[in-house]
Amino acid sequence: MTEGPLSLYRARRGQGTIRPDPDQALAAEKFQSLYQALKGYRPQPAGEAKASAGGWLDRFGLGRLRASPPPDVASTAPQGLYLYGGVGRGKSMLMDLFFETAPVEHKRRVHFHEFMLEVHQRIHDHRQSGKVKAGGADDSLPELARALAGEAWLLCFDEFHVTNVVDAMILGRLFTHLFDLGVVVVATSNWPPDMLYKDGLQRDLFLPFIALLKEKLDVLSLDGPTDYRLDRMRGMPIYHHPLGPASDAAMKEAFAALTGGAAGEATHLLVQGRRVEIERAAKGVAWVDFWDLCGKPFGAADYLAIATHFQTVLIDDVPTMKDDLRNEAKRFMTLIDALYEHKVNIVVAAAGPPERLYPEGTHAFEFERTVSRLMEMQSEDYLKSPHLP
Repeated sequence: MTEGPLSLYRARRGQGTIRPDPDQALAAEKFQSLYQALKGYRPQPAGEAKASAGGWLDRFGLGRLRASPPPDVASTAPQGLYLYGGVGRGKSMLMDLFFETAPVEHKRRVHFHEFMLEVHQRIHDHRQSGKVKAGGADDSLPELARALAGEAWLLCFDEFHVTNVVDAMILGRLFTHLFDLGVVVVATSNWPPDMLYKDGLQRDLFLPFIALLKEKLDVLSLDGPTDYRLDRMRGMPIYHHPLGPASDAAMKEAFAALTGGAAGEATHLLVQGRRVEIERAAKGVAWVDFWDLCGKPFGAADYLAIATHFQTVLIDDVPTMKDDLRNEAKRFMTLIDALYEHKVNIVVAAAGPPERLYPEGTHAFEFERTVSRLMEMQSEDYLKSPHLP
């Protein structure tokens, strides 16, 4: 039997876990072609073919990758893949099938927002290390690219998007170095390359990066008529109360349905040097506890990071609140505002219906907007809205 993502896709379609979809089938074939091209590939970075034993490849334990590959080993990087289309079309699912089977020793799959947070942190750490001398050139991006290439030479990015000028200015230089080092890139996005950073500040400086993406990645649209994410959400109870065994079971069922049965794992987001812990996450879905997010001194930036990172958030154990919990109520309001503005789908388990969560107290009048949003977020019109990362 043929190995690779296409074989896995067909097997799951035969099992009924994936519905027949000609657009998905075409994308699976594209991933299969990349899978074949990666067999035997070893990066031979430009200008590094004759790296000495003290070169960067050896420093990362990858000295075996340098000059004179065996005859059956390709040294020219295969063209990556950029898969774009509407929410819920199966882009992440297909990339997961590819990543699971990719015949690459060093590979990494990461949400693009998380990757950029890491990039900023590592650039900051490099600059604080004292390696950049006063008046000297800042070599943080070449150094970072070498480190990333040493860790993984297949990078798979989910929800590729660019929203701010700082990221826009970094990406062109960073990815130029990554491609020069032989790194293969795969990305999913809701936007075609030409729509990235649309109307952004100094976008003309970003255009060479778009051209680079289109040169190094095969661009494919996946925009079939079926929104599978909406199909999963449609008919699913969104708001559960009171708290107890029934709501516990409903939240478990919701997480399983939304992630295809994934167990999920703990993760965290880095926000302005702080760690925002997420108890369980998988496939763009986070399952969080009210007290972990609203019982701690988090603010709008923390909640915005969650809203841009995850397409769906399950919020568990929301209490009814009086004025002794006014700070927690205020944080909950800020959290719901962030999720609402970024069109994040929610599933909630609470002690009472929305209008009884905080009926009186310091912020009760403002909380009426939160009640309204909790009601609207259960509507099909809201569920149809694309996530805004």
